[in-house]
Amino acid sequence: MVLDGTSINQTERVTQLLASGHTSLMHGWLPIGLQVVTALVLALAIGWRSRRWRAVWLPAAVAVGGAVAFATHWYIVDHGLSDEPAPPALWIWIALTGAAAAVAVLGWDSARPWRRGATVLAVPLCLLSAALALNLWVGYFPTVQAAWNQVTSGPLPDQTDQATVTAMAGKGLRPPHGSVVPVAIPSDASHFKHRGELVYLPPAWFASYPPPSLPTVMMIGGQFNTPADWARAGNAVRTIDNFAATHDGNAPVLVFVDSGGAFNNDTECVNGIRGNAADHLTKDVVPYMISKFGVSPERARWGIAGWSMGGTCAVDLTVMHPDLFSAFVDVAGDFYPNAGNKTQTIARLFGGNADAWAAFDPTTVMTRHGPYTGIAGWFAISSQGAASHREIANADTAAMRLAGRDAAANPNNPTAAANSLCALGRANGIDCVVVPQPGKHDWPFADQAFAAALPWLAGRLGTAGVPRIPLPGTPPPSAPEHATQVVPAER
Repeated sequence: MVLDGTSINQTERVTQLLASGHTSLMHGWLPIGLQVVTALVLALAIGWRSRRWRAVWLPAAVAVGGAVAFATHWYIVDHGLSDEPAPPALWIWIALTGAAAAVAVLGWDSARPWRRGATVLAVPLCLLSAALALNLWVGYFPTVQAAWNQVTSGPLPDQTDQATVTAMAGKGLRPPHGSVVPVAIPSDASHFKHRGELVYLPPAWFASYPPPSLPTVMMIGGQFNTPADWARAGNAVRTIDNFAATHDGNAPVLVFVDSGGAFNNDTECVNGIRGNAADHLTKDVVPYMISKFGVSPERARWGIAGWSMGGTCAVDLTVMHPDLFSAFVDVAGDFYPNAGNKTQTIARLFGGNADAWAAFDPTTVMTRHGPYTGIAGWFAISSQGAASHREIANADTAAMRLAGRDAAANPNNPTAAANSLCALGRANGIDCVVVPQPGKHDWPFADQAFAAALPWLAGRLGTAGVPRIPLPGTPPPSAPEHATQVVPAER
């Protein structure tokens, strides 16, 4: 089939319309319609054909599809890529993708020309349907626009170049919304090869020159990530902009960091054979933000928010570096940095060095450190099975040990991990709470959890004009619990 210029232009217009219209990839007509069309095309590709086709080659194609689905399932489970079961639709479409490819190979000679066309078309359609099912599981692309911007490297919300930011800062006027600035942070201390990172500057940052000394939150994404994930899939820029709009332009600075160096390089934010990610975040990013953007160097005004693997990082980095960070938001993180089971993790992240693993295990770190001062945390989980704050506060030693055993047995279960880590944290002076919210382990849940925790986090870090509020389910303190209340810098 030959497409003329008119057809190509029409296709481009349809694509642009879908991309600009915020068409959902999570529900609605598009995912359902595509899967229906794919099923029809695959049925045409298979056909009834001959008795030998139905008795020999079609069962062989089905077996290939089943093997592909089984191998994919084994890989995900073996590598501990997710604690939440995948939807059945994902395995069905993966199996159909393998079967469609086998039909194309095994049935090519016996197929008529039009059926060959359907066969060729069925493979990418099945693959796309599998990708949609995967997206329904993780929520990476909520809309066509989000996917299009990611594929085409489109601009982020509020994205501004450095020259424009410098010019705006010189005027000393608060803009109506913040700015997202791409940055190239040197890795002199860590020698960690990383991608470009991003910084969100709230309107209050532009109020004076030099800029005011604002609090900062380090934003860390999931296992498979880009630095822009929190901004694109997690809607963090929209959330922080809306927050700033209701607080006279005041909000923390956000730095969207690169914890992996590559999309599929799972470092778990540790120093190991996959790179010195921990050193990059603590020894490269923090000093850079202080010197480049004039943010506060006080640890009481630094926090970390992370989703999934990033949630694990948020807890780990905070308890390891209480001299740098004072608050964390752990959204569905794990019990410890992991890349499979414990044995696999020690091998894959630390080259078999168990002592190196222990140095990044938050349970070991908290136990060795002893009482903390001025540290607080918010554990967000997508479950109704969390222990209440009161239950955690009153947990006895036996209960904490039981929670720890549950988490150790299933380290990538966010509910068990949150309950155990918060119980141990409270026993060591860390004020924390486990907050269950409706949702599942995907980016839309991370979006909701960050929006819910932001008022507490911003107040905790001493953001001007933002009251310090207690953690959910706790009485307001009559005085700061661990540290002197941070007095916002003069504007």
